[in-house]
Order: sequence, then structure tokens, then C-alpha cells
Amino acid sequence: MFLIKEMPFKERPRERFKHYGKEALATHELIAIVLRTGTKSCSVLELSKNIYYKYDSIKAMNQTTIEELVKLKGMGEAKAIQLLAALELGKRLYQERFVDRIALTNPNAVFDFLKTDMEMLEQEMFYALYLNTKGKLIKKQLLFVGSLSSALVHPREVFKYAVTLSAASIIIVHNHPSGDPAPSKSDRDITRIMIENGKLMDIEIIDHIIIGKGSYYSFREHKQF
Repeated sequence: MFLIKEMPFKERPRERFKHYGKEALATHELIAIVLRTGTKSCSVLELSKNIYYKYDSIKAMNQTTIEELVKLKGMGEAKAIQLLAALELGKRLYQERFVDRIALTNPNAVFDFLKTDMEMLEQEMFYALYLNTKGKLIKKQLLFVGSLSSALVHPREVFKYAVTLSAASIIIVHNHPSGDPAPSKSDRDITRIMIENGKLMDIEIIDHIIIGKGSYYSFREHKQF
């Protein structure tokens, strides 16, 4: 086992980060900086390599859980939380930059924006994306969790945030844990109800997008509006 303190000073991850910049570090070295320490039986560099090699990508790491991470040798709950928190910050930075660059008026852009969060979920979640007059995101709001029906998804919950945020339009989005984004009768009923209420409120429902695994269904693209 090769300990950090046994490495030449300038070759230690933190020193390399300081002197050469973050881009110069390998992914496992960045993970080592986040985790800070190893254990008596596993150095932090060894632990970091084991984590990265197991998941093979940052995306796969981001989709794991505390329960899965703590199964790895040398990985306790505190370190698992540290790692997942760092990954979540990176994901949020990406989303902020994405929204700054792209108006979410294109269904494919909405899918790219939300697929990391939604395509692997094991239960249905219903979001509203509140947009300004230029189609830029004001806020992403989770509104309902669980099997969705027109009786459960209340328009008042959707539109109260639109009024508070002075949103010009809304995109509603939910996922299908089965992976198949094809709309159900309930999905069509929800879409119809939201469109009708949007007309009454003078706040346009631009689209209803259903996210599956690797694909999506847009009501607007299928001319359901």
C-alpha cells in the first residue's frame, strides 16, 4: 500500500492541483482530494482508484447510492456522502451553464437537461419548468411524486408557482420508470387539463415531455397540442 505521505511532496494530489491546476489531475486524484484520507488498510489513492475503476465513469458514480458505496473496502458513510455531494455540485454547475446557454423551448434540449436526473428514477416524478419570455429557465420545481393521475396532479399547484415567479410559459415533465416514454391515458388527461388551465391563466403550456431510458415523448412534437 502506497501512502500519500510516502509520495514526493510535489506529486501529492493537492500539491499537483495547486501547482499545475485542476485539469492536470487524473479523475482518481480528484476523488482522492474529495475523500481526503484513507484507512489503515487502504490508502486514499488506492480507495479512489477502486471507486473510479468500479464505476468506470463519473456518470455511473453519480447514479450510485450511499448503500452501494459503503460496500467498497475503506469506504464509510461519511466518505460516501462527501463523494456524492461533490458529484451533485458538479451536476448543478453543468445545469446552470446549460441553462445560461440554451433556451429550453426545444424538447431535445429539455431531455438533455433532465435525463441525468430522471431517466434512472424508480418512481414517477412530475416537474414544472418555469420559463421567462425568452424561454430561459426561471426555476425547475418538483411538484408531485408517485404514480400520476389527473386526480393527483392539481393545476393550482402548477400555476401558483407560475404566478409567483412571473413565468411566461411552462413545460411540464415527468418520467416513466419502466423506461418506455409512450403516454398513458392519464398522461393525456393531465396534458389536456393543464393546457385548458393555461389558457384561462394566460400562461402557455409549451409542452409535456415524458422521459424514459434514453428516449423521450414530446406531446408538441407529436402534434398533441
